[in-house]
Amino acid sequence: MRALRLFIWLLAFVAWAPMAVAQDLPQSAPGYATLVADRVDIGANKLLIATGNVEVLMDGDRLKASQITFDDASETLSIEGPLIWEFADGRTVLIAESAELSKGLQNGLIRSARIVLDQQLQMTAAEANRVDGRYTQLFKTVVSSCHVCEANPTPLWAIRARSVVHDTLKKRIYFRHARFEILGIPALYFPRLSFPDATVDRAAGFLTPVVRSTDALGFGIKLPYFIPLGQHADLTLTPYFAVDVTRTLEARYRQAFRTGNIELNMAITRDDIRSETTRGYLFAQGTFNLPKNFRLAFDIETTSDKGYLLDYDYSGKDRLDSAVTLSRTNRKTHFEAGTIGYRTLRDDETNATQPTIITDVTWRKRFTPAGIGGQGALSFAAHSHYRRSDSDVDGTDTDSFVDGRDIGRLTASMDWRKDWITPQGIVIAALTDLSYNHTFIQDDAAFTDDAVSTFVGQTGVELRYPMVKTTPAASFVLEPVVQILWSEQQSTTLPNDESTLLELDEGNLFSLSRFPGGDQFEQGVRANLGVSWTRYDPKGWSLGVTVGRIIREKDLGQFVGYDALDGKNSHWLATIHFDLPGRLGVMNRALFDDDFSFDRNKLRMTYNADRLYLAGSLNWLSSNAAENRPSDTSEISLDGRYTINQNWGTNWEYRYDFVQNRAAAAELGVKYRNECVSVGVSLSRRFTSSASVLPTTDFGFTIGLVGFGSTETAAPRRKKRCAL
Repeated sequence: MRALRLFIWLLAFVAWAPMAVAQDLPQSAPGYATLVADRVDIGANKLLIATGNVEVLMDGDRLKASQITFDDASETLSIEGPLIWEFADGRTVLIAESAELSKGLQNGLIRSARIVLDQQLQMTAAEANRVDGRYTQLFKTVVSSCHVCEANPTPLWAIRARSVVHDTLKKRIYFRHARFEILGIPALYFPRLSFPDATVDRAAGFLTPVVRSTDALGFGIKLPYFIPLGQHADLTLTPYFAVDVTRTLEARYRQAFRTGNIELNMAITRDDIRSETTRGYLFAQGTFNLPKNFRLAFDIETTSDKGYLLDYDYSGKDRLDSAVTLSRTNRKTHFEAGTIGYRTLRDDETNATQPTIITDVTWRKRFTPAGIGGQGALSFAAHSHYRRSDSDVDGTDTDSFVDGRDIGRLTASMDWRKDWITPQGIVIAALTDLSYNHTFIQDDAAFTDDAVSTFVGQTGVELRYPMVKTTPAASFVLEPVVQILWSEQQSTTLPNDESTLLELDEGNLFSLSRFPGGDQFEQGVRANLGVSWTRYDPKGWSLGVTVGRIIREKDLGQFVGYDALDGKNSHWLATIHFDLPGRLGVMNRALFDDDFSFDRNKLRMTYNADRLYLAGSLNWLSSNAAENRPSDTSEISLDGRYTINQNWGTNWEYRYDFVQNRAAAAELGVKYRNECVSVGVSLSRRFTSSASVLPTTDFGFTIGLVGFGSTETAAPRRKKRCAL
């Protein structure tokens, strides 16, 4: 019988009944148990004795022991260990030497018990009581998530308590006369204390505190408290106290709906930076899926003053935007309507003279024209932007725009493109775009007419000749592109209120117009030229080069102030990219004239190894009055992280301004984590200043205990090595 494993179907321990035998029964039915053992004997006095690799399966629980004895007269179970009890939740395990339990495992005494929650938190006691199948009461208990060795049994941190009760229904741990110890040294005492157990994802309680010290606020501490509001909403309140300088309450509210979600982040402050003034901010966002495939999104950003967000490190934005958008995209149509409200926090800008309310409505439908084929699209759009100022001239700020000019525009357009491929492999395309604009202008003394109508027609041809060559060493792709376009020259000139920042890059080299807004369009005859060459290596890496420029029949003075686009010929655009997938990426983009005088250059590099991530960029831009850049800009920025080992890691950010010959910002962080604790230290410095903010140094410190109110996970576990 020792070699024979018996499967015996028993009635539940809750209502023990005569034994029945079943074979190959992997799961127990509700209210019943399955017993598996090497040997089962029926002894005197109605004793049932199971020995050898004993396992009991009941209602999802699995209990393993070396021997189980059931006394039918007293209806008790005697269990000899080592005892391993895996609960149905899959995250709770009880380990003990032996136990005396009632039928159904609902009540009884467990000796030398240790409870492990979510493979992290461990509770060890000399003995434990099982009560009503819900409570486990432990006496003379030590609680920790740290590994210990026999030679050094003192954990990094532990909670010692006279008694501990684990409520498996509420998933909460209650301590009585608890003492928090660090390396065995008592640090705090709590007569009563309770925590959610490690199996709980959302429960009311304190989260990881954050210690912060800045030049403006001094030393302070944040103590977040999490409040679940049902299954689909929660609120986190974070008091922030900083050495008699600030009294701040932060709040985050989140709620999930059947069709969307919202999140609000806010704070309210009374501090000594602006005494007798209440400061604060509110950032809110949300998205909702509406009937008929519509999508609603909103974003709200507001603050009490220009320096508040930087003083408290909530955001580095210097322009706030609040928006609401309704959109729908189908296979052939796209609709989008939205309004954005801007607020500038820059010292050299005034909200009254900036376009603060911008509204756009767009509808676009694709179609295939009958008879001629190709791909066509019909579009309708409406745009408006509004300034609060009523002044019809430029004079109260530092920009070159009329202080109170308001614009409204209605646009109807149609575009078409068709491609042909010749037997030689040349791709020939015909393209055209027709657009009608009706623009309303207010509060601008230079325009006596309140409305201006324009009709813009653009047409052109495009030729591409992709060539591929494959050798045993590599594959090569060479593709020259020529695009010749024509647009009617028009004398009617609208005010340029939208297309004020112009770029030349790979994204618009072959566009019909380099103006990003709808108030301007490119005129005359021009040729967009470009060629790209790429080498693909069988080992996985690639190298590519792209060169292009724009050649015009006449210089119509459309791009005065933007040297890269101005004149009959634009500057040369050249890009080089090298890609080693999953490891290294390098990209350089440059704009320069025929004399190799550079207008701008940007170098970007990323390196991603197993333990090191590094990203850096080097930017150089020449001075440009049209872009409000009175002097050259030259800056390097670096950011990265390095994993020293499974416990230690670092991260850093750095920006240096070569023109000012000083650092712009710097940050260094160090993080340590093991199986039971996570500690983070950061030091940052912002060197820039303005009338509303000053340079500041920020020190941050966080510590979290794994298993107690922390979102940190334990470090990857390795087999614990203890000295012999």
